[in-house]
Amino acid sequence: DIFEMLDQNGIAIEFKPFALGVRVEHPQTIIDRAQYHSDERGPYLPAAAYALVEQVDGKGVYSFCMCPGGIIAPCATQPGEVVTNGWSPSKRNNPWANSGMVVTVEWEDIAEYHDHGALAGIAFQRDVERRCHELAGSTQAVPAQRIGDFLINKKSQDLPPCSYQPGIVSVRMDDALPSFIVARLRSALHVFGRKIKGFSSGDALMVAPESRTSSPVRVPRDPDGMTHPQISNLYPCAEGAGYAGGIVSAAIDGMKVASALAQRLAAESKQ
Repeated sequence: DIFEMLDQNGIAIEFKPFALGVRVEHPQTIIDRAQYHSDERGPYLPAAAYALVEQVDGKGVYSFCMCPGGIIAPCATQPGEVVTNGWSPSKRNNPWANSGMVVTVEWEDIAEYHDHGALAGIAFQRDVERRCHELAGSTQAVPAQRIGDFLINKKSQDLPPCSYQPGIVSVRMDDALPSFIVARLRSALHVFGRKIKGFSSGDALMVAPESRTSSPVRVPRDPDGMTHPQISNLYPCAEGAGYAGGIVSAAIDGMKVASALAQRLAAESKQ
């Protein structure tokens, strides 16, 4: 609503590349066994994590916000949509490991949304989130598919347990996600299955969508004063404004903006 308000009032905003895909989930024991090369983790090692990245057709496919011992959570912000995200409690002691597995979305990937201008990415996100909502029964349940079945484009006859509490519904991801997302995900997951033993095993699951990795809009700002070029007292900052992609990078960007504001106030106080 903030982006739409700015756009309607002629305040400059810009399309920004972002990423969209799925959440993948495994029993934590599969990831532990693969990463520690042992059937027993023992009491002194933390729940294992991973980081994966692959280039497909010159575009990135990568793990994002990996949550060992974690939970997949519902994060919709409007009626008629579903959105997933992940988190880990401090003890990392839940029986599952989950991670975003996402595909870079560039301006040229969404040509049919260009008439939305700077809001093209939001329109694209919204359509994916609404399609997944409808396919899973128009509740907060989400589409799901075993990774092994996804790799051979087969609807899963049944689904393993999942940490996502509102529920999961067996759906072909080819029906839930845009074709270019599906093609790049499938290509990358074949590679990831060779990198991590068990990554595509029968208990490996994917749910959709993971669509809010970063803002699809950037609010422009002067690189020195950190203010919007049209509004001298507007300081675009951190994730929502398109200048960060996570907690730490948002904090660092906040420090940069706060420093610029402090310098401005100090200069004005001397006048």
